[in-house]
Amino acid sequence: MILALLAYFHYPDERIHDVAAYVVSQQMPDGGWNCESYKGATHSSFHTTISALEGLYEYECFSPEKKRIIRPARERGHEFLLTHRLYKSHRTGQVFDAKMTSMPFPPRWKYDFIRALDYFRACDAPRDERMSDAIELLQKKQKKGGLWSLNSGMSGRKFFDLEEAGQPSRWNTLRALRILNWWNEKAEGRK
Repeated sequence: MILALLAYFHYPDERIHDVAAYVVSQQMPDGGWNCESYKGATHSSFHTTISALEGLYEYECFSPEKKRIIRPARERGHEFLLTHRLYKSHRTGQVFDAKMTSMPFPPRWKYDFIRALDYFRACDAPRDERMSDAIELLQKKQKKGGLWSLNSGMSGRKFFDLEEAGQPSRWNTLRALRILNWWNEKAEGRK
């Protein structure tokens, strides 16, 4: 998350390259990341993987000359999420954790399917049919009025609520519409 923030805001400090190199070095054999790998974790975490991918994407935008190093790591991370169809067990095909099918905002450090879709949209990733389950889930969550709700508010310490949980959400509606536009444009070959 720190890498994403520093790169997004073009923080002028050469140590950002060390942060990016460290993130790349922590990639696990399955293509993702896990913040508990130092404790012996052998399978990547959805939560850590999306944070690493967002950070590396922002870093690649900030330092395009590093693309040769960063892009392969990101592609392996993409494959980790796609193998899991963005929110399912790669072994059983079942939803890995029901919380991943909710639509909180802001997500903070937690993973959810719309955060993953929004990441793929932001980096204009190729359309991959393994995203289709998540796209269908997103479409099913649209309410009759054409909006999407905020499924749950932020957990942890907060100073104010951006929106009320269970109510129509401007943020989730914006994210959902951007994702669906991107998905449909990719299908029509417009991008």
